[in-house]
Amino acid sequence: MAASLSSDFDDLRSPILAAADKKPAAEKLCIDDMLQKYCGEFGRWQLKHFIFTSLAWALEAFHTMVMIFADREPDWRCVPGAACDGGGDGGVCGLSPEAWEWVGGRHGSTVSEWNLICGDKFKIGLVQAVFFAGCMIENIDGKIIQKQHNIDAEFSGAGIFGHLSDSSLGRKGSLTVVCALNTLFGCLTALSPNYWIYVLLRLLTGFSSGGVGLCAFVLATEPIGPTKRGTAGMSTFYFFSGGIALLSGIAYTFQTWRYLYIASSIPSFLYIILVLPFISESPRWYLVRGKVAEATKLMSTIASSNGKHLPDGVLLALDDEASSAKNQGSGHDITLVTYKNEHVENKDALVGSIVDVVRSPITRVRLLLAVALNLLGSVVYYGLSLNVVNLDTNLYLNVMLNSVAEMPAFTITAVLLDRFGRKPLTVATMWFSGLFCLMGSLMGNVGVWKVMRMVCGVLGIFGMAGTYNLLFIYTAELFPTVVRNAALGCTTQAAQMGAILAPFVVVLGGWLPFAAFAACGIVGGMFAFYLPETLNQPLYDTFTGMEAGLA
Repeated sequence: MAASLSSDFDDLRSPILAAADKKPAAEKLCIDDMLQKYCGEFGRWQLKHFIFTSLAWALEAFHTMVMIFADREPDWRCVPGAACDGGGDGGVCGLSPEAWEWVGGRHGSTVSEWNLICGDKFKIGLVQAVFFAGCMIENIDGKIIQKQHNIDAEFSGAGIFGHLSDSSLGRKGSLTVVCALNTLFGCLTALSPNYWIYVLLRLLTGFSSGGVGLCAFVLATEPIGPTKRGTAGMSTFYFFSGGIALLSGIAYTFQTWRYLYIASSIPSFLYIILVLPFISESPRWYLVRGKVAEATKLMSTIASSNGKHLPDGVLLALDDEASSAKNQGSGHDITLVTYKNEHVENKDALVGSIVDVVRSPITRVRLLLAVALNLLGSVVYYGLSLNVVNLDTNLYLNVMLNSVAEMPAFTITAVLLDRFGRKPLTVATMWFSGLFCLMGSLMGNVGVWKVMRMVCGVLGIFGMAGTYNLLFIYTAELFPTVVRNAALGCTTQAAQMGAILAPFVVVLGGWLPFAAFAACGIVGGMFAFYLPETLNQPLYDTFTGMEAGLA
């Protein structure tokens, strides 16, 4: 009897115990949702990770702008006792080689060592253009994914290192490789026995340097939450400008070009051994490679470092898996069910190409204007950076002032972007730069006018740095999602082409570079007048939606 009662009691109790012991279903979240809900979008962990990773931008600035100092034309002087009248208007080109000498010896720069003057002066512009051509080769295909103001802006620029970053090598591994290659090519450049080997090694350095910014940008921003990612992405410009300022001090210390290349390359090696060990791989890369355990462990670490907690019942999933889990959710997961409990069906993917951009009258005009703006802006930005060699002022101070002037331009542009709109700000910054370049072209290079011309150059680069900053956002908003990648690929290549052309403009010397930059800035501002304003306008996904919205 007692046994029977006990059995009956157990039977009555078992459903209650089963219900109590039943664990709630796991909650599947994508990385963005997990960052927002549990880990924190930009806490202590992301700040440290962002700073350490973005330091690589300073290394890219070293390898890009070292040419300003290495390829400068040093001062020269007449040899005592030789027939030398100062060379007249032709400078040393009107003198016999025995009548003059380089101040500081032949090894101060590539110009003095290989006599890249007079009829060979074009070779200075050639080697600098070849470096940017190397960057362009690396940037032929692939894509950088950048979110600015909740815009998924994808543009061509990944190339080989972008594909390696997405493959088994990973973001951190790819950053290690490009830093190692920069160290190698930079040090080998210092050993160049002649000009053409120097050109080849600068081409290779440009190829590897083109991957530094990509790898650093992706690795730095992927662990950051969606609402903070745009601001963080724009902040990477500060590290590049800071690198240029720091390079000025390095170049002042090492005033022979071979030692300068070694001194500007060694930091890439130091970055590998001193900084990279403290940088984590991207949780997104872990996830897409199927390493869910590693990704979850890293997300838990991020939460702990930010003073938060990641519950055990939360699982990490890809975007489509997380969306599927939301669509099938029920019970305690009611907050994750589809919008208003409506059933959402998948649709065929919409794709587009650059041919579609050209076919549409709306986007065809926008593409031509955006290509022109990016090309002209790049000519002015890189041209003014390189043109400091023509100003006859303190080269090291001038480069540092230019880099410092860029920083407030980034901040001011970011603040005014949503207040005055994209179009007025583009016109204003390009005309601001063009105006001061025009003033610089009208000033002589003697006395106080040298200083005034330097100030015009600094203000010119201030304006164009602001243009460069906002063009990333503005260009992305001009095209529908189905062709945004293709359109931005064209504008990126146009910017690279502008960088290739800039050194040849600088080689002209005298007032001509400033005049050319003024024309580019003023004409660019005029082109921007024909673009539509995109502030507070919908971001269209298809051509049909764009045409309907503009009707």
